[in-house]
Amino acid sequence: MYELSDLDQYLFHQGTHYEAYRFLGSHYIPESNETIFTVWAPQAHAVAIAVDDNNWTGEGYELQKLSEQGLWTGQFDVQPGTAYKYFIRTDNGFQLKADPYARTAEIRPRTASVVTAPSTYKWNDMSWQKNKENKNPYTSAINIYEVHLGTWKKHDIEWTEDMSIDSYTDATFYSYREMAAELVPYVKEMGYTHVEFLPLTEHPFDLSWGYQVTGYYAPTSRFGTPEDFKYLVDCFHQAGIGVLMDWVPAHFCKDEHGLRQFDGRPLYEYSDPKRAEKRGWGTLTFDFGRNEVQSFLVSNANFWLKEFHLDGLRVDAVHSMTDLNFENYTEEEKIYNDEGSSEHKEAVAFIKKLNTVLFDYHPQALIMAEDSSDMPLVTAPVEHGGLGFNFKWDLGFMHDTLDYFELDQGARPYNHQFLTFPMMYRYNENYVLPFSHDEVVHGKLSMLDKMPGDQWQKFANLRALYGYMMTYPGKKLLFMGSELGLYSEWKDKEQIDWFLLKYPFHHGMQKYVKALNEFYSKHPELYEQDYDPQGFDWIDVDNNEQSIISYIRTSAVGEQLIVVLNFTGQVHYDYVLGVPAEGSYQEIFNSDHEDFGGSNQLVNDILLSSKLAVNGYNQSIKTKLPPFGMTVYKQMDKAEKITNAGGI
Repeated sequence: MYELSDLDQYLFHQGTHYEAYRFLGSHYIPESNETIFTVWAPQAHAVAIAVDDNNWTGEGYELQKLSEQGLWTGQFDVQPGTAYKYFIRTDNGFQLKADPYARTAEIRPRTASVVTAPSTYKWNDMSWQKNKENKNPYTSAINIYEVHLGTWKKHDIEWTEDMSIDSYTDATFYSYREMAAELVPYVKEMGYTHVEFLPLTEHPFDLSWGYQVTGYYAPTSRFGTPEDFKYLVDCFHQAGIGVLMDWVPAHFCKDEHGLRQFDGRPLYEYSDPKRAEKRGWGTLTFDFGRNEVQSFLVSNANFWLKEFHLDGLRVDAVHSMTDLNFENYTEEEKIYNDEGSSEHKEAVAFIKKLNTVLFDYHPQALIMAEDSSDMPLVTAPVEHGGLGFNFKWDLGFMHDTLDYFELDQGARPYNHQFLTFPMMYRYNENYVLPFSHDEVVHGKLSMLDKMPGDQWQKFANLRALYGYMMTYPGKKLLFMGSELGLYSEWKDKEQIDWFLLKYPFHHGMQKYVKALNEFYSKHPELYEQDYDPQGFDWIDVDNNEQSIISYIRTSAVGEQLIVVLNFTGQVHYDYVLGVPAEGSYQEIFNSDHEDFGGSNQLVNDILLSSKLAVNGYNQSIKTKLPPFGMTVYKQMDKAEKITNAGGI
């Protein structure tokens, strides 16, 4: 049993309690067969527990106010599995609110919190945790498969007249435990190092994809219990796969049972509507300057990493937090800080506190910023003036690269800068290269359908795109289904079009992504020096006329790979490529392999360098470049030939 102390109260109200979930919320005490409820509601006139037994009136379950700072508590004969809400009497009557710290919630459309028994889950990921202690994330392979759990795969359920939309949808969901049997082996087989879930915190509306939260401490009950989710994470770890989750501290939804005006007036949100309203999303901004809100949010991030063994968080919508005028475009709308700038100082201070605390508790965590701003030092340590994240999504690379690939090959020579500009800022931050869910929804087309040309050209371009991402400096992320070459955008009510694997092009694309993932993981040249300029050198950066680029990736011990990308449909025979040293070279990966759906323009011969100077190098090789192809060469150290099966 955890007893609430004066120190707990003090730290919570100071904004420095980072395990506030240990005493706030509902906590069943087996020894007394009762449940302690504690809630923060400083502006309430009275607070009680509303349950079926008192007809949701709170009668007989009144909480006592601990101090004027607003903590209320009480202990009652309420058993695990009981649905409850806080009955809060306010200036304007009363309201029923779900518990901000509840560990479980009812399945939507019901909105009550649920008392849970203490966890009895026994973790079996000790080996994973031990190995993680010895890993440097910056020099390790990180290749993330981004997943929306509700639509990766669904049960084939027939609609019946007695079903509501919600009950039918729930019947189609795979549970956390079913996903452990299906998703874990798939991610393992495909060669990803990590899985990243769109938010699994409790949310009322399926089509918010989890980004509009009501239950920050509750894994969504759509897929099972908290113990079931622990089992899923555990299975990933036992398979050697890390688990990340999107986390949403920027804003929360306005549903009546949630945090909005929790005790009758703004509490978790800003009282100033100009600061509170996220108009574009119809949500409310957290009051980052309020100490108790800081305790709530920092404790929540710590909770997911500690209680559920998550390996990291992708922090959503950072730009919307740090910029007071994220959605304010006219001068009449704009607001400024006391220095006259748009920087949201309270949010920036909160982010620095968050990252300082998380890395203190979890030194090996991956805390990634989804940040569309040009704010500097996002991934610099707090003590060096940074925000303190250790990774940032490179949305600039994503946009520039897709803008280039969407062009017909005839227009590519005139837009070569889309390929070269991202290297200008490559080492400003520790970047992740994301082709995420955001790029395959809302009319943006699927990854395949963004590509120009006929069917063959589309698939060849997509293979080149993925080859470019996987050989370019930065960690990697790809959204589920993109490995199949889907024709349709992400259908957020349906499962991935798995049936497409019956067709050769799609089966070949999946096989290609698997081979590319394995090739990446096996070659330290492609990840050890992602954030060190010594890890990358251009060979030919200026060949816009032929739409060809080439570069060298170098490992920490000096091993090198040569990458060449041809962004046109022309096969280049006898192409002369500068190489860094005299010797024999071999093509060891080719995206045009026939097993991937390509035209099989491979180079199986050993290539001997000559003294013909090109691209600023004194040695060169003569080779063949496949159409819309990515090829990788390695200097041979031994006489025996490496099997070139496209990386299979």
